[in-house]
Amino acid sequence: MEQNTNRNIAIVLIISALGYFVDIYDLILFSIVRIPSLQELGAEGNKLFSDGVFLLNMQMLGILVGGILWGIIADKKSRISALFGSIFAFSIANIANGFVQDIPTYALLRFIAGVGLAGELGAGITLFPEIMPKEFRTYGTMIIAIIGIFGAIFAALFAELFQWRVAYLVGGGLGILLIIMRFSMYEAGLFSSIKFHNVSRSNFFLLFKDKKLFLKYLYSIAIGVPIWYIIGVLITFSPEFSKAFKFAVPVNAGTAVLFCYLGLAFGDFISGSLSQIFKTRKIIIKGFIVFTTINIVIFLFFNRFGIEFFYVMCFFLGVSGGYWAVFVTNAAEQFGNNIRPTVTSTAPNFVRGAVVPATLLFQYLASPVGIVYSALFVGLICILIAYLAARNLEETYGKDLNYMEIN
Repeated sequence: MEQNTNRNIAIVLIISALGYFVDIYDLILFSIVRIPSLQELGAEGNKLFSDGVFLLNMQMLGILVGGILWGIIADKKSRISALFGSIFAFSIANIANGFVQDIPTYALLRFIAGVGLAGELGAGITLFPEIMPKEFRTYGTMIIAIIGIFGAIFAALFAELFQWRVAYLVGGGLGILLIIMRFSMYEAGLFSSIKFHNVSRSNFFLLFKDKKLFLKYLYSIAIGVPIWYIIGVLITFSPEFSKAFKFAVPVNAGTAVLFCYLGLAFGDFISGSLSQIFKTRKIIIKGFIVFTTINIVIFLFFNRFGIEFFYVMCFFLGVSGGYWAVFVTNAAEQFGNNIRPTVTSTAPNFVRGAVVPATLLFQYLASPVGIVYSALFVGLICILIAYLAARNLEETYGKDLNYMEIN
């Protein structure tokens, strides 16, 4: 019996990690191929920036929609249904991206890909905490996050070697292979147990009926916002920042992504390990938010030592933003069985979706004050929101997850 349980845990861990690998590959690929793909489709000058913001926001808007959609499907049908459906959606959109000929179609496909991407992380992360011993949950999500982060590194390396259309086709092919692997996935035991309870399931609006539940949900989202500010603003638009810093050699977006995600992998290992050692989520999250603040200031105002130092700072920004595994684990541990899949699907994706208002404000302020001070203003807002949210969160380390939210 114990051997079968360990086998199930291993299967969920491996396939969830590989799923997150493919998810991150596709999610970050546009940031890497933004300039060459838009140039081939006819964009020039400032259009590379404005069209890039538009396409990135279409992808993130799709993630917002998909986060709710797949969370509800995970509750009503099963975790596996959400996983299969989400992977299929972003795989097909990726393959179609390899043949796109105009920017409007490009935008539509990035929206569809975003909808698909939203389901992979939430469903996989929900499965794992439910079958993992409560004392070791962070290790599981840490492994998934670290392996997934290497999807971005793979995307950066692959985009350097091959044309951007080929990179999208590879992403679609990886998704199809992952669907085949998913047939060996097992449902978590705790999910089947809630089918026999007379409680509300898959009701997204349950989160809004109780003030305490609603605030806990907002706090769970807010603490992760600085992570995607780093990725969506500072790293995605790193070529524009290198121009503002007057570098003689332009920064390569793919290399910036590679260094950032190496840092994220390292940061996830550190934050996850510290969370287990000190038996706390809350203190670790607050510490990494403070570290992020320091690195943002250094990146924006002391990044004048050339391209090598720029890439070093991309790495340290990644390290400071590497509390994603702890953030996702915290979100999963805050809520009962009947609403947890919706929360763990929507919370990470609302964090990703926070890139939309962040980049729009960044773009709006860039003209009057310049991109450096625009990025500082947006970053400080994200940091302040996250730190206040972390202060108000309850500690969830070692919490028993076998309970329901009763409405």
